Amino acid sequence: MNHTERRSRKLGWRFVVLAVVLVIAGSAIIRSCWLDVYYIPSESMEPYLLTGDRVLVSRTDYSSTAIVRGDVVVFDGRGSFAPLNSGQGPIADALHTVGVWLGVAGSDTVYVKRVIGVGGDHVKCCSAGGQLEINGLARDEPYLYPGDAASTSAFDVVVPEGKLWLMGDHRSVSADSRSLLGAPGGGMVSVDKVIGRPLRILWPLERFGPLDRLTASAILPAPPAIQKDAQ
Repeated sequence: MNHTERRSRKLGWRFVVLAVVLVIAGSAIIRSCWLDVYYIPSESMEPYLLTGDRVLVSRTDYSSTAIVRGDVVVFDGRGSFAPLNSGQGPIADALHTVGVWLGVAGSDTVYVKRVIGVGGDHVKCCSAGGQLEINGLARDEPYLYPGDAASTSAFDVVVPEGKLWLMGDHRSVSADSRSLLGAPGGGMVSVDKVIGRPLRILWPLERFGPLDRLTASAILPAPPAIQKDAQ
């Protein structure tokens, strides 16, 4: 191989490396500002989301539209659903973060749940008919996992302003706001912790498609609106 060929090959590898770096950097910017992909590690949101689903999440939807009862949100659970410090050490945390970013591992601190109560709501379980009560009115929940009760544990909470009361659709297996009633914060999650809204399922291919958002008419009683500050 002569000098010209060696130089040409070296330049070729440099362009390849530069292209890879630019793709990774561009992907990182997009995923941190606009769209991201999350892996669903549990059954807590069945039948809406299944274990192993990869979902595309909009980070900007709730900057322009209100968070209302019935919405499904992806949120950072540190300080509420998860401890602020994982206790695994920086190396293990870094490796796990890479796995989450690649979509091959579930996050220990990012959760997907449904909004049941917003600021000012009085949420109670259960009514004489076994339903959730919101502000004194029994609520129909068409998204519940077939055969599940609204809740097998009783609770009676008032959601502070700027907070959310969140529950899974598969109530019998979901660790959610109910599980944290005795913890600091009482199971409430700050609106500022919301990362975004699931838009569609990307994987597996047989489930590829958009994820429906409940219309206001399907949410009883009519929900007050919460506007999340732009990120």
